[in-house]
Amino acid sequence: MTMRTRPLGTTGPLVSALGLGCMGMSALYGEADRAESLATLHAALEAGVTLLDTGDFYGMGHNEMLIGEALRAAPAARREQALVSVKFGALRSPDGSWLGYDGRPAAVKNFAALSLQRLGVDHIDVYRLARLDPDVPIEETVGAIAELVEKGYVRHIGLSEVGAETIRRAAATAPISDLQIEYSLISRGIEEEILPTTRELGIGITAYGVLSRGLISGHFTAGRQLGPGDFRAMSPRFQGDNLRHNLNLVEALRKIAEQKGVSVAQIAIAWVLSRGEDIVPLVGARRRDRLTEALGALGVTLETADLAAIEEAVPAGAAAGDRYPAAQMAHLES
Repeated sequence: MTMRTRPLGTTGPLVSALGLGCMGMSALYGEADRAESLATLHAALEAGVTLLDTGDFYGMGHNEMLIGEALRAAPAARREQALVSVKFGALRSPDGSWLGYDGRPAAVKNFAALSLQRLGVDHIDVYRLARLDPDVPIEETVGAIAELVEKGYVRHIGLSEVGAETIRRAAATAPISDLQIEYSLISRGIEEEILPTTRELGIGITAYGVLSRGLISGHFTAGRQLGPGDFRAMSPRFQGDNLRHNLNLVEALRKIAEQKGVSVAQIAIAWVLSRGEDIVPLVGARRRDRLTEALGALGVTLETADLAAIEEAVPAGAAAGDRYPAAQMAHLES
């Protein structure tokens, strides 16, 4: 399989058509197998995946160190092709609780220094504040990242989970390569205002949650027991009647997938791929078999009739429950 490339906006680099979101290898989805995580990272690089996405707060540095270890062991050609996207600014206590976000210029530079050390690299390819700091104007945060760009520590400036007005303010401050935001068949909130804004400004989208944390992967079942530390145990979409409703949507999608001879996950990822060349889906595979399945979406062509059937089976707004608990939804812009 030949990996296609897509642009991260008009000011960003070309990246593989699919990126690998690495969070689950370190945090929020229960126990992960370190050896399998490293093997999956290497398999992704060998398959031509170039975009690796992480956050400095994923396992409090564990995820960055894991990626750094994988890059050091990778063949030189694969290591040089890899592009690392890092989110920063989320504050956590030793017990794992969330304390807010810090977008102050001095904090930006401090976070970057720690990430460079943990990753073992001399620059970060895309650097972005994880969530907007309500106490710091976005111009100040983006301006600090721009200073890191000038000094060679960062290549491109990104944004994460912000609304259209903030996107415009950020883009007026410095060139923005892309916006990372949740986008999937059951999370389509960006279509009304955010996506038109990024397209107007030439800003790409890296879409996370394309399988809605496994909910629309075709592998999640109503009776599944979630382990300690698994974020989904608190996620509204995975609770009670919400879960039953959402899994019914998955079964409707499964019928379409079976008619095309592909998996539910593949058709869900292919749908995101079909939304435009400016959108790069991040897949959160923690195992090589799940990575292989996700990469298979690159070979799925959705015809007009397929897209119409998918829209009928899972129309916009069909999901039950918010994508985050209420306390976390408060940190998101729309």
